[in-house]
Amino acid sequence: MTLHIGILSRNPNLYSTRRLKEAIESKGHVAHVIDHLKCDINIEQDDPKIFYKGESLDFLDAVIPRIGSSVTYYGAAVVRQFEMMNVFTAVHSQALVRSRDKLRSLQLLASSGVGLPKTVFTNYSKEVDSLIDSVGGAPLIVKLLEGTQGFGVVLAPTKKAAQSIIQAFHSMKARVIVQEFIEESKGADIRAFVVNGRVVGAMKRQSKEGEFRSNLHQGGTGTLIRLSPRERTAAKTAAKAMGLPIAGVDLLQSSRGPLILEVNSSPGLEGIERATQKDIAASIVRFVVQQTLENRNKPKRRKRIKQNA
Repeated sequence: MTLHIGILSRNPNLYSTRRLKEAIESKGHVAHVIDHLKCDINIEQDDPKIFYKGESLDFLDAVIPRIGSSVTYYGAAVVRQFEMMNVFTAVHSQALVRSRDKLRSLQLLASSGVGLPKTVFTNYSKEVDSLIDSVGGAPLIVKLLEGTQGFGVVLAPTKKAAQSIIQAFHSMKARVIVQEFIEESKGADIRAFVVNGRVVGAMKRQSKEGEFRSNLHQGGTGTLIRLSPRERTAAKTAAKAMGLPIAGVDLLQSSRGPLILEVNSSPGLEGIERATQKDIAASIVRFVVQQTLENRNKPKRRKRIKQNA
C-alpha cells in the first residue's frame, strides 16, 4: 500500500528533510515537503481542513513535523489540525509544545525519576547568592529559557562572574535557569536518538578547544559511542516522559550516573548519521509507516484536542 507522507519543513534542502524524503521514497511511498508556515488552517465544525498553496492536504496519510523553535506556536497549530483530521503525526502537538518549554520539560523529567543537574529557576529574584549556592556554587551554567543549539548558554567560572551574568540577564527581563556545572564531563555530552522507545543511534559530542558547549552548531565534533545500560535506560525514560516517540536526548556522564540535559523534539539527522553511519531516517520512516497502517484499522472519529500542554 502506497502512503502519502508529509514532511513539515520550511526548507527542502536541509539535510534532515532530504534524508527523510529519500527514506520515504525508498520504501515505495510518496513524500511531500510542506512549509508549515504557508499552510492555511480551515476551522469548521466536524470538517477540519488544511490548505497548502490552494490545495487541500486531505490526501495525506501521515506527517513528520520538523518544526523550528522560532515558529513553535504556528507549527504546533498545524500539527494539531492534522490530528483533528485523523492524520497520523510522528510528534504530537502537545509533546512539541512541552518540549519547547525548558522549565516544564525539566519538571516532567524530574518527576520521571531520571538524573538531572541541579537546576534553579527564579522570576527575577534579587537573592542571587542563594541561587548560586543552590546549585553548588561556581563554576555554574546560566541558560536562557528560550535559547537553542547552544546559544544563550553561558559558563560562569567564578561566583563574581555568576552574580554579574545573572544580574545582567535579570536587568533585561530575560528568563534564565541556573544549573550545576558537571566538571567531570570535560566539555562532552551524549546525544541519544530514540525512535519508538528504542535507542537507534548515539554519539558523543566533544566541544572544541576553549569551548564548553559541545553542540555541533558551536564547532563540536561527534563520534560513535556505545551507551551503558543506565544511559540507554535514561534516554528511553526521558523520551517517554516527554511523550516523544522521536527524540534527541542529550545527557551528561557524571560521577553519579547519566544526567539528562534536554530532550529535543526535532533532532537533526546529519550529525548522528555521520557519527554512527546508521540510517536513522529509515528508522523514523519505518515507525511512521507502521503506526499509520495500524491506525487505519482503528475506528475513525474526530479528535478533540485538549488545551492543556
